[in-house]
Amino acid sequence: MRGWMGKFRSLFLFGALTLLLSGCGVDNLSALKPKGYGSELLFDLMLISIAIMLFVFVIVMAIYTFVLIRYRQKKGQEDFIPKQTEGVKALEIIWTVIPIILLLVLAVPTVQATFDLADESTKDDEGVTTIEVTGNQFWWHFGYPNDEISTSQDLYIPVGEKVYLDMKSSDVIHSFWVPSIAGKMDTNPGDNNNTMSLEAYEEGVYWGQCTELCGESHSLMDFRVIAVSPEDYEQWKEDMQNVDPEAEAQTADAQEGQDLFENSCMGCHAIGDGAAGQGPNLTNFANRTKIAGILEPSKENLVNWIVNPEEIKPGNQMPANLVSEEEASKIADYLLELDHSDIGPESVDEQPQEED
Repeated sequence: MRGWMGKFRSLFLFGALTLLLSGCGVDNLSALKPKGYGSELLFDLMLISIAIMLFVFVIVMAIYTFVLIRYRQKKGQEDFIPKQTEGVKALEIIWTVIPIILLLVLAVPTVQATFDLADESTKDDEGVTTIEVTGNQFWWHFGYPNDEISTSQDLYIPVGEKVYLDMKSSDVIHSFWVPSIAGKMDTNPGDNNNTMSLEAYEEGVYWGQCTELCGESHSLMDFRVIAVSPEDYEQWKEDMQNVDPEAEAQTADAQEGQDLFENSCMGCHAIGDGAAGQGPNLTNFANRTKIAGILEPSKENLVNWIVNPEEIKPGNQMPANLVSEEEASKIADYLLELDHSDIGPESVDEQPQEED
């Protein structure tokens, strides 16, 4: 008895701990509050799956309880064995047909959703936005080839419009996941490109994450999808297209930082259109919601990142101690001036998934 009770306690504690830890994630990374077309389809499939599983669970537990009570060994009975029932065709047909029906109930909408999400029939239509997404260790590059815009970490899309993503990787396999508005899709190295679509219902900042183990800082490979009104999206594109990468900084320290940046950082980074080398495009750096995808946007955090990025994101490609802390401070002054648009995360709700 004690051994049985000990196992029960361990199982109970494990279950309770699992439920407790399941609530310790980032609230914004939730597929249970759909705000987009893809996420809504997936959420509906989850509801169907849960309904089927609950139906099966209730029926099985009802039968189990009935058998347990009806055929239990009563007081005074010894070596009691209930009457055995074999070869009842009606029962065999029932427990064969019902699972098939339940599988079909789940399979039909699943197949329909799969073909719906894979539909690219409008991709080449006039006015449809296509964005090139490149996964890197451990950051994301976003290119807008039809508009000659390049940026990183923050992906801007118009609300209420279907946006296509052409996805690839520059190194290892990554997986693009923004659960509040879509599912996930792998980005593969080489010429094996994948395509998925996004369609957000509401303006807001939607958090995303890499979900394919890709190195030491895999869990730190965050990004944001910023959905704005079509009017604001057009304004943002115009602002980004008019960026002058050679514009002089506004303060003396920032001007020194600009010179240091051009001499020390331009080999890997870029300002303006065009994909950078090993590092993100920094055109609208001051508009970003995070530094390196994970740090709060402050000068102190930026300086720490420039001086010793390995401590913050182990395994990343950015060299440490390339400049002194004083030089990093001046580079930070310059980067924090790269505010090229009034359309930024602060202009929309940062956590649209939160509901009262």
